[in-house]
Amino acid sequence: MKEQPGQIRIFRKKHYLGKYILITLVVAWFLVLTMLPVYGVIEGTFKNGWHIFITSLVTPASKHAFLLTFWITVGTIILNTVFGVILAIVLVKQKFKGKLLFEGFVDLPFAVSPVVAGFMFIVLFGPKGWIGNWFEMHQIKIVYAFPGMMIATLFVTLPFVAREVIPVLREFGLQQEEAAYILGASKWQTFWKVTVPSIKWGLAYGVTLTIARSIGEFGAVLVVSGSIINKTQTATLHIHQEFTDFNYAGAFSAAVVLAVSSFLILTMMQFVYKRKRS
Repeated sequence: MKEQPGQIRIFRKKHYLGKYILITLVVAWFLVLTMLPVYGVIEGTFKNGWHIFITSLVTPASKHAFLLTFWITVGTIILNTVFGVILAIVLVKQKFKGKLLFEGFVDLPFAVSPVVAGFMFIVLFGPKGWIGNWFEMHQIKIVYAFPGMMIATLFVTLPFVAREVIPVLREFGLQQEEAAYILGASKWQTFWKVTVPSIKWGLAYGVTLTIARSIGEFGAVLVVSGSIINKTQTATLHIHQEFTDFNYAGAFSAAVVLAVSSFLILTMMQFVYKRKRS
């Protein structure tokens, strides 16, 4: 039985109406959860003028917090990029007992709350911890110092590089590397001239995710740092401290800087993701 033209038009109108309702709901949900909070932060920052914004960012506590965040992020990128690539290569190319279980543990930072992770490191590296007791005896401070903050950030960002590189390596296979070996290339030459070019966009995406998480990490770093002003406060901890002290101008100013940084990272992620998919 053929549908009449009038029935087809009614169906199309209902289809378009449902589509626009769905789009409107999604856009409204997005605006409420993302754009309105961002607008609130920006409005709260600049309602007293640019002078307050600049003054809040050049205080010793603010400058130290952003500088500490920068160095933690740089260290995390270097270490997790190197070990993330090594981890991905081992999981893809090597066979050993317990490999499946080990690969599952790579995602542990996704499952464990950052606050819980921070307490785990207190138990391990604290003054009376399992390992921390030895460091204390040798006058080496881990917890409530830069090393503990670095370890906590490394933990929460561990999976990003490995999880982006692993599928690329599996899709790439071993044929080109084996061909390079046959032609006389060393393992090191093969890695730099064959393997790295094949994983570069997956690696870049993983590094971008690592940067974003390192800048915005709060829970684990809060626990292991003690949030000591001008010593162990990162940018996120500084925002929390300013807000707790009712210095809303300082909190909003630092929050805007992190928001702009996040926007730039998001733009970078979209560019890298498109290149990765192409």
